Amino acid sequence: MTALPPHGADAPAPVPLGGHRLSTSFGSAGTATAPPRTPRKKRTGLVLSLVGGAAVIAALAITQVSASLGYDAAADDHADAVAAASSEKSQLRAENADLQSVADAAGLIIAGENEAIVAPPETEQALAGAVTEAQKAVAEADALIATEVSPAGEKPTWFWELFGATTRLDEKRDEAVDLADDLLAEAADVLTSSDAVTESGVALLTTAGEAAVAFEAAHISARNDAVIDLRDAAAAAIATTTIDDAAVSTYTSLQNAAAQVVATENEELAEKSGPLMNARLEIEAFARALAPGVLLEFDWAPVVNGAGFNGSMGGYTTWWWDEPGRSVIQLSDSVAEQWPADRSRALVAHEVGHAISVKCEDMYDSSTQDSIEKWATAWAISMGYTDDANGVWAYGYPPQSYIDAAAGCR
Repeated sequence: MTALPPHGADAPAPVPLGGHRLSTSFGSAGTATAPPRTPRKKRTGLVLSLVGGAAVIAALAITQVSASLGYDAAADDHADAVAAASSEKSQLRAENADLQSVADAAGLIIAGENEAIVAPPETEQALAGAVTEAQKAVAEADALIATEVSPAGEKPTWFWELFGATTRLDEKRDEAVDLADDLLAEAADVLTSSDAVTESGVALLTTAGEAAVAFEAAHISARNDAVIDLRDAAAAAIATTTIDDAAVSTYTSLQNAAAQVVATENEELAEKSGPLMNARLEIEAFARALAPGVLLEFDWAPVVNGAGFNGSMGGYTTWWWDEPGRSVIQLSDSVAEQWPADRSRALVAHEVGHAISVKCEDMYDSSTQDSIEKWATAWAISMGYTDDANGVWAYGYPPQSYIDAAAGCR
């Protein structure tokens, strides 16, 4: 049987079901002190190294970028300078070609030989000197145009290469700028030389053209067509403002026309040679004095208009209304044989009356032969030639109205 504990007796203390009771400390008896903690080491060296490396890398990167940008700016400046020099080259090349053309044309003008119209020596010398200077300017310009401009070349990669390349680019840019300045200055010299050749050449052509007036007067017996060609060529020479192939042609035409004036005069004088030559030339001078400003050409023959023998005299005139007014007067040899008789003068005056009508076309009725002959007769009378060889014997006395009108034709 199981004995129960007495009522009220203290129950035994409960025993824990498991676990351990730990003391407040381990080790030997007595109070123990915890050991001090060792502090961590600071890693400042590594940080500084990393920061320093980053700074170097950043500096190198900035230097690389700066060097690259500096090179690019220098390359742009170099390209601009090269473009400016190339533009000046093109301009100078064109202007130099023009100068060469002007000088070549002027050279052809002064190279002529046996010229009929001779320009004053000082005028030819001035042009020759200008051509010589022009050839020098052409040679100098050609040499400058041949000067090469240094190219930029390949862009380097690294900054230590870029800095040196940038310096060289700046030097090349300066060379290109200097070349552009030289080209511009040479272009001014070329233009000055071209102006000098043009001025001297134009002066020579103008002088030669103006000399044609005296030249014509010195060759009064030349044929009308040759004289007209000379006048036209002289007018073209005087109007010349540039020296080029056209100017050479103009000058050549002037000299050819002048030579033709001489040639036709020699032919005319040969035809008029003989015992009546002096009388013929006096009659021609007399006729020209009656009709100043009218081109007169003369032909002589034994018989003209059915007259010329047995003391008779004949004359026949052909005229043209166009510009300039001109006429060809045919006279029989008998007019010269009887010169300076009044009847010879009167007949010549009648023929000049026909010739001068080119200046007075509107003063009379030229629709009929009768009216035309009355006009010529009236004109001779108005000039004071009253011998009936003035046309009265052949055509009758003209109306007073014709004489009055003819008096206004001079």
